[in-house]
Amino acid sequence: MSASARTHSAQTTGGARLRWRVVDIVVASVIAVACSVVFLVWNVGYELPGSVLGAIAPGLGGLMAGPWLIAGVIGGLVVRRPGAAVYTEVVAAVISALVGNQWAALTIVSGVVQGLGAEIVLALFLYRRFGPVVAVLAGALAGLACGINDRVLWYAGADAAFTTIYIASTTLSGAVIAGLGGWLVVRGLAATGALGRFAAGRTSASRV
Repeated sequence: MSASARTHSAQTTGGARLRWRVVDIVVASVIAVACSVVFLVWNVGYELPGSVLGAIAPGLGGLMAGPWLIAGVIGGLVVRRPGAAVYTEVVAAVISALVGNQWAALTIVSGVVQGLGAEIVLALFLYRRFGPVVAVLAGALAGLACGINDRVLWYAGADAAFTTIYIASTTLSGAVIAGLGGWLVVRGLAATGALGRFAAGRTSASRV
């Protein structure tokens, strides 16, 4: 095969790898719906532990952010297509907003920002690496985006100490709960055979 033919073949294969299929849309939507249930439970469940942490140190309640970030990480790790992290996080946020919560339509804004945080990391690795390190980084950047967004929307008058602790807390929560936790969820699903039509279900966890 000539060099030009090999290049064309590689480009075609790469394009197919990143192109969405009907099954990708269906599974990403199922993930979003499942995660929206987590969101709805956590919309209420976070209040008590969040208030306890906030009493320990202002801003420490940001540690409660992780469950709201997990949709984008799981969607990105499973579907492995450009936009998957944003899609799953936003759809889950839209459902949460439509069902009803204390943040109303701004929930969708948070979903967009948080999904983009995870998406950026996956894009930086060219949608080729989906191991625990990448998952943790995706969760961390989603958490960082969450913290900054919350600071702008909800804590505009907060001082430097609160801002630093809060954003550090959301970043840590995103890394551990959404990142590592999301990777473990995907790995568990792969072990059951539920992801057989996806690369996530056919390959062992990558080193990165």
